[in-house]
Amino acid sequence: MAVPSLADTLGRPLRDLRISVTDRCNFRCVYCMPKEVFGRDHAFLPRAELLTFEEIVRLARIAVRHGVEKVRLTGGEPLLRKNLPALVAALAELRTPTGAALDIALTTNGSLLERMAPALADAGLQRVTVSLDSLDDATFMAMNDVTFPVATVLRGIDAAVAAGLGPVKLNMVVKRGHNDHDVVAMARHFKGTPMVLRFIEYMDVGATNGWRMDQVVPSAEIVARLQAELPLEPVAAHAPGETAVRYRYRDGGGEIGVISSVTGAFCHACSRARISTDGKLFTCLFASGGTDLRALLRDGGPDSRLEAALAGIWRARTDRYSEQRAGATGRPRPDGRVEMSYIGG
Repeated sequence: MAVPSLADTLGRPLRDLRISVTDRCNFRCVYCMPKEVFGRDHAFLPRAELLTFEEIVRLARIAVRHGVEKVRLTGGEPLLRKNLPALVAALAELRTPTGAALDIALTTNGSLLERMAPALADAGLQRVTVSLDSLDDATFMAMNDVTFPVATVLRGIDAAVAAGLGPVKLNMVVKRGHNDHDVVAMARHFKGTPMVLRFIEYMDVGATNGWRMDQVVPSAEIVARLQAELPLEPVAAHAPGETAVRYRYRDGGGEIGVISSVTGAFCHACSRARISTDGKLFTCLFASGGTDLRALLRDGGPDSRLEAALAGIWRARTDRYSEQRAGATGRPRPDGRVEMSYIGG
């Protein structure tokens, strides 16, 4: 039987659950897992500390009872997790209290997507988002910092489209002085295609990426650059709590989005909770700590204990970091925020 939907202290419902299935990644993107921190000797989580697929599905089932309608698999790079289609298939069997199928999506760097897209689609994955920071090979390799070629990711995107994992969304993190010169070129390339390109402001997630406000390219500047060459008009949001502000090309050539987590905080509508690879629940991307649910999963207790724990955490939620940061003239908070590679984006 379904339990009542949850609302936090600011009246925000729980609708979206992001689950990190691995803290490992084969890229060392400068804004997420810089090589000087995540080097060859970096100690990733041992396998025994990772949630099993059964534990992930159990948590997802409980979250669905509390109102979750969308699950997104993240990492690290989630396609590095062995047998991932089996997890997708198990999640695809879940139903919301109204009997609707769960909306299951995945965010990936695209490096393994060409090979895995068909199996993921067959398992029940509905949509995929691919990180793509440039089309220029030199810039792309500098951003991922492992000399991985952009052509392989582009083939993965094509494979995702062919498998029906659409509309495929492409996320470009824009960092001034690194890849911001490619904004218009990216838009031109994907204009007129089924893909939806989204530009993301460089965020101060974690404590290792050396974030500075002067490296942020505000979404307003990105839109202005595009407007000068590719006229746009605003589009209404698909649903409450969407992170991207949508625009479409005036000539009918598709749409783009901008995610303004630095200059245009959307905390007021945030309906997302995150489960880390080792089973901690986080209620904000910029959190400095989470609540251990793995211990409850593994102590033999009933689902009711997990349901009560999740409900208590969400109802006590007060997070609005991006709004608070904006009120502090853009300076990041000097604490030990968790890394994006651990909590998922």
